[in-house]
Amino acid sequence: MKKVIIFLILLTGFAPSLVHAQDTLLQNLPPAWTLENSIAYAKQHNITVNTQKLSSRSANEDLLQSKAARLPSLAGQVNQSMVNSTNTDPVVGGFQTQANFSSNYSLSSSIVLYNGGYLKNDIKAKELSLKAANLTVQETENDITLSITQAFLNILLAKENIVNMEELLATSRAQLKQAQQQFDAGSLSRKDFLQFESQVASDEYNLVNANNTYRQNNLALKQLLLLPSTYDFEVTVPSSLTVDASAQDLLQTQAAAQQKRPEVANGEVAVQLAETNLAKVKAGTLPTISLGASLSTGYSDNQRNAYLKQLNNNFYQSLGVNMSIPIFSKRVNKTNIAKNNILIEQAKLALLDTKNTLNQQIEQVYINWQNSQAQYTAANAQMKASEETYRITNEQLQLGSVNMVELLQQKNTYVQATQAYIQAKYSSILYGKIYDFYAGEPITF
Repeated sequence: MKKVIIFLILLTGFAPSLVHAQDTLLQNLPPAWTLENSIAYAKQHNITVNTQKLSSRSANEDLLQSKAARLPSLAGQVNQSMVNSTNTDPVVGGFQTQANFSSNYSLSSSIVLYNGGYLKNDIKAKELSLKAANLTVQETENDITLSITQAFLNILLAKENIVNMEELLATSRAQLKQAQQQFDAGSLSRKDFLQFESQVASDEYNLVNANNTYRQNNLALKQLLLLPSTYDFEVTVPSSLTVDASAQDLLQTQAAAQQKRPEVANGEVAVQLAETNLAKVKAGTLPTISLGASLSTGYSDNQRNAYLKQLNNNFYQSLGVNMSIPIFSKRVNKTNIAKNNILIEQAKLALLDTKNTLNQQIEQVYINWQNSQAQYTAANAQMKASEETYRITNEQLQLGSVNMVELLQQKNTYVQATQAYIQAKYSSILYGKIYDFYAGEPITF
């Protein structure tokens, strides 16, 4: 019981802070969730994107350190020591213990004058690494953009499917109401009346499934945006959402993507980085020239001069040039050069593979868009025809010229045609948006 009371007290203490943190988060959320601000929010809060941004910051710190390596170094040293030793006493004979105290102070500095261009190429390499890190952020943001777009369109598709199911259910209920009147009047058999009831129940079941699909798609986007579980998430339906029947030529889109996409630029940077690292390795075969200077002084209590006078008398200055010449490195430099040449070839092959993969992805999206366009056109015509047929059959049912079996057949055909139309519509919109995105156009409705 005591542990329960302590837990409740702790929970009561933490509750206000948790509520405040959640309120702060909710205040930063957009008032309406459109596709545009959903993408913007994801780019700002996605964990993978923010992890890549931290990597970019780390690469920037490496660049600053590399630039600072060109500056002179400066180090100070202070040494205080006491030596206790036993010495012979020449006056009274025997031995005596004596402690000597000494101090040493020094400043030293050095700067590299020449190292075969290593520092210059190291700075260039760090700049390329920073550029690559920033391009990786853009790649991740592009992936998030496509994921958000697909999830958003899935929600819109589910919403439209719900509207269609609600209309079908309303029609079924109206038919059931009319069938009830006919059954009560004795003009409709119980078997046919039960079919009407069964159809209403089936439409209600389909509507429940449609709502469940919508909730699942809504949850998927909500989790993709990293929103809290208690947040009531609802997307805004665009005022106009049409299928664009035109698209840029495939070769033009591929050429534009090769110029604009960050994955291609990242591959090019990787080749430049490998070439720069090769120049750094080659610097290991050249001499290194550095300039060094130092100032030092010291004090010891076994001298008769005063402290300051000793510091002045012991003041020491040095200035020198040092040259280090590699003569034999046990094949280390030769191996490093050979391996970096291999890395350059690997980077070039990786770049070629990236370009080919990108072209294949664009071509596949283009084919998918063309197929969805054809399916949309055919599904639209089929839906209109089946809708008119279903309307006529429903009127004939009211006049008693068709039976329930014929009506259900026409209704199922209409339902299938409508679902095929909705699916083709959103597939065409999705692939069209992705295709334009590869060409460098932002995704908007």
